[in-house]
Amino acid sequence: MIFKNIPLAGTASLLALVSFVGCDTRSPEQAGQAPSSVTASAATTDEKGAWQCPASPGTAPSGQLTAERIPGSASKREQAGLYEGPVWIDGALYFSDFTFEEGFPSRVQRLTAEGTLETAIEDSGSNGLAVDSEGFLMAATHDAKAISRYELSTGERELIWNEFEGNPFNSPNDLTLTEDGVIYFTDPAFQRAAAPGGQPQTRVYRIAESGISVVEADIRNPNGISLSPDEKTLYVAGGGENGVLRAYSLTASGTVESHRDLAKIEIPDGMAIDCLGNIYVTEHALQRVRVFTPEGEEIAQIQVDANITNAAFGGPERKTLYLTGAGTLWQISLEVAGFPY
Repeated sequence: MIFKNIPLAGTASLLALVSFVGCDTRSPEQAGQAPSSVTASAATTDEKGAWQCPASPGTAPSGQLTAERIPGSASKREQAGLYEGPVWIDGALYFSDFTFEEGFPSRVQRLTAEGTLETAIEDSGSNGLAVDSEGFLMAATHDAKAISRYELSTGERELIWNEFEGNPFNSPNDLTLTEDGVIYFTDPAFQRAAAPGGQPQTRVYRIAESGISVVEADIRNPNGISLSPDEKTLYVAGGGENGVLRAYSLTASGTVESHRDLAKIEIPDGMAIDCLGNIYVTEHALQRVRVFTPEGEEIAQIQVDANITNAAFGGPERKTLYLTGAGTLWQISLEVAGFPY
């Protein structure tokens, strides 16, 4: 069932939905189990046309790598700001473009296959982006302090959820969806001043058919978030200068069973996941991506030349890693396919 004309968060309407909209279908492969030496095959689609990981995902990156700036992707704004939340949809890269002015005004930009940069949605108020199985753009939006959904062809916006225990969120930052449409998202305080109200602490939340619940309240300013290919592990990065990449083991019902810290991360931001289950975590001020196996072993670093925010796989076979940062985009071709947000 598609979320249509949903009232603002906390009402019974969302709880009464029969089913959720799913995200891009995740691979049936167990994280990290695919052979590391096979050549990546073409991406496949399921019966709904949603992209799936190929049977042979490819070879993980290793060593020291460098991503290149995408020509023509530099911001034309005079105000300082950041690119954020990349997501690959229908042959194009979408991302948030916001400034540090009052309210953190944001828009969704689109980089076409031809390399043209254009505005897809004005005044989106968005940060992290994702895509559901119906092709709608899902967004963590700081302007409304909500999880929102956009119709790309019209820019029409629906609010999915915007409060917890009667108060607005701080500033929803990043999100990830399960195949069944359950939403996990981070709520730091980075853009809390964008609108009135907020929460007494920063948290990670889960939105399911049964309602909203807290996943984590102990990581200060949780930021990047993603799921393993088999959806049995949730990854969250946060904590600022003395940050952490934390892995949560999920039960069949999607609740947290246990957690463990995989690595120390300095000023962690967003992340991406490849089809082998490797985690690509951005370190904002260190201007790099660190690549970890599901067991927490660091296997590669990808350097850029400015502050970095987030990552997503794209391209015809999802083997191009796109990176967002301080008013620019980077890309690097890899030998492994990955998820589009």
